[in-house]
Amino acid sequence: MSDISKALEAIRRPLEYAASSPQAAQRVRNLDVLIARQARELRRRGVDPEVQLALNELTSSLVGLEKLDQDERMLRLRRALRILDRLSPSAPAIQAAPEPVLVKPQPKPAPQSAAALDESIQFVKGVGPKVAQLLARRGIETVGQMLMLLPRAFDDRRLITAVEQLEPGERATLVLNVLEAMPKMRARGRPMYKVRAGDDSGELTLAWFNVPAYIPQVVRPGIRLVVTGEATQFRGGLEIHHPDIEPIDEQTEVGPSLHYGRIVPIYSEIEGLSKKRLRRILDSALDKVRGKVPDPLPLRLRERLGLLDLGLAIEQAHFPPEDEDPEKLRRMATAAYRRLIFDELFSLGLGLALSKRDLQRRPGIAFKIKTPSPSRLLEQQPFVLTAAQRRVLEEIQGDLRKPVPMNRLIQGDVGSGKTILAALAALSVIDNGYQAALMAPTELLAEQHAKRLSAQLAQLGLRAALLTGSVRGPERKRILSELRGGLIHLLIGTHALISQGVEFKRLGLVIVDEQHRFGVGQRAALSGKGTLPDVLIMTATPIPRTLALTLYGDLDISLLDEMPPGRTPIKTELVTKRGRAKLYRRIRAEVKAGHQVYLVYPLVEAAEDSDLADATASCEQLERKELKGLRLGLLHGRMKPAKKESVMRSFVAGKVDVLVSTTVIEVGIDVPNATLIVIEHAERFGLTQLHQLRGRVGRGEQPSSCLLVVGGAPGENAEQRLRVMVETTDGFRISEEDLALRGPGQFLGTRQSGLPDLRVANLARDVKLLSLARDEALRLVREDPQLAAAENRPLARLVKQRWGEGLGLGSIG
Repeated sequence: MSDISKALEAIRRPLEYAASSPQAAQRVRNLDVLIARQARELRRRGVDPEVQLALNELTSSLVGLEKLDQDERMLRLRRALRILDRLSPSAPAIQAAPEPVLVKPQPKPAPQSAAALDESIQFVKGVGPKVAQLLARRGIETVGQMLMLLPRAFDDRRLITAVEQLEPGERATLVLNVLEAMPKMRARGRPMYKVRAGDDSGELTLAWFNVPAYIPQVVRPGIRLVVTGEATQFRGGLEIHHPDIEPIDEQTEVGPSLHYGRIVPIYSEIEGLSKKRLRRILDSALDKVRGKVPDPLPLRLRERLGLLDLGLAIEQAHFPPEDEDPEKLRRMATAAYRRLIFDELFSLGLGLALSKRDLQRRPGIAFKIKTPSPSRLLEQQPFVLTAAQRRVLEEIQGDLRKPVPMNRLIQGDVGSGKTILAALAALSVIDNGYQAALMAPTELLAEQHAKRLSAQLAQLGLRAALLTGSVRGPERKRILSELRGGLIHLLIGTHALISQGVEFKRLGLVIVDEQHRFGVGQRAALSGKGTLPDVLIMTATPIPRTLALTLYGDLDISLLDEMPPGRTPIKTELVTKRGRAKLYRRIRAEVKAGHQVYLVYPLVEAAEDSDLADATASCEQLERKELKGLRLGLLHGRMKPAKKESVMRSFVAGKVDVLVSTTVIEVGIDVPNATLIVIEHAERFGLTQLHQLRGRVGRGEQPSSCLLVVGGAPGENAEQRLRVMVETTDGFRISEEDLALRGPGQFLGTRQSGLPDLRVANLARDVKLLSLARDEALRLVREDPQLAAAENRPLARLVKQRWGEGLGLGSIG
């Protein structure tokens, strides 16, 4: 046996004994010192760099072993044994005792047949029943769910900084000797603990406020620490508040561990679990599944795109390689994150592609389009269709003629003329003996549609009806009866259209307005009122094309990229507190000129925890003071429908000069005489919502303006949003800026029910991967529409698991 092998055996024997049981671990004293001495001796004899690194990791993992609690001590010992296995691969397998269970009786082991990722998190080392309960509160019950708790950030602790090199505001890792403890009491009897610590180059202070009980026991004079934190200038010296600390032996060389000497993952807080505990649990979970993670992506696809194996990607996403670029980690642009992001987007694209394929295979209604019929409706209009409207109308009519269900999205800016296209589509269906339904997100918008379309259809001898939650009693019964009898040709309403009891005689077309406010499930529920009716969706929320193709990948998309003539440009300006007097003079000038004004507030009524102005109190004050003598009306979502209708009718008729409102006017309000909109606390609104509100004016021939009133010092993000509003009225540029500024979650508002959550991917950041994943998904569905090939079956199971109920993908796998 070589001298090196003898030295390793000298380390192995006490380590195996200590790891055999908690009792044995307590009996072995100074094990960390003994092993550190043996490791130094091995280094002195000369070993290759890889062995040196492993020896550093081995000694670091055992520092302060006797001060640790039982669970942590056993975890460290087993880790040391694994490291030792790497140093002596020919050594016999180590028979370590099972992880001790803190709560009795001991739970039954997970079934052997369960996949590694599906095993209960309770059986991961360092967890147990108590910690499992804490994790369950965050929805983490399996090993796979635990591994998807990805770091929110990373701390580069590879380099050791000397005290003399440390600058205020800099976050760094240092090796310090604790020189003096300075405990004291703060105001109101709260404890504070400070220590003076330093290295050969200088000293600084470590401070804990509301100090945890264990800190004075661990951080005491004579102890050597690895410290990570941000330096703060205080009374001429440097302090680090609440640092991450790791005790180390005076003689031990600082090497990599879970918590220092590497790029360290930082996780979102889970109540009851420290950051270090979470790291240890994730490390143990990775140990448990290493080599056992099934990869659903076909090997040829992974090789062609240069994607990491899934198991390796998950491991490196938590604990990056030693040479990883921290900037790439910050941007989630490493090979590991590229793989995880691609997986999410590929699954998204695959689900939508399969849904679209299923829809196109179903038998639909082949309508006969009578060209003169829509012309009857157009003859009533005081305008002609734009080239963009004619193009989209041809696309709609082409779909209606096909014997498969239409599933088309009309995307157009505010005022681009979507409603007339929906009416023409409805008329085509009605002329074939079918009924149509139009669902809007608010009663006010449904009422606007009903008022306009009812009059137009009546001139053609056809009937439209309005059904909302406010329609009750005999009137509701009458509408439902006439609907079942086919006497109502077009039913317009809100979510009430999908309620129980609403039955059509022959539903042929479903129109959904402002799709982003409805989920996939609600859309499907309305379609379920007929036998595979055609579906036409409208949105005035411009969405960047790549994002639209992903979110609405199961739809065909029509773009209205031309505004009708007569829409006047809207000038947008910022107004601060200093300009408020001038603002009120401007409102009076508009009214004096015979025009009308919108005044929009973020709240209906004042909130105790908010300094935002509200519509109700502001309307009362303006009537008494700043706008005294003008006719003011108040409109908000809490009013009864009859009252809202009365206020709006008065405003449309010109009996109200200034409409004080909340964002209830965001969509569907069309008053050509309104030439000014004032938006209070504009910094609190998203770009897309501001653009929608601005679209309430500029609908007539008179020049119009939008004044954005800033309620205080806006943050950098809000200031950038407001600058964009001033610079452009292009809805698609605004949508791209909004997506970049707020991210996809807030940009989209209410999440599309039925779509899976994106945990890693960011639709704004990952545009290139988004396009790649969509293209690959479409390619795969073309090659294997059923995902029936052996190499594609794991993908079929994955997509069905994530999408099955949301999109009814029952025909794959």
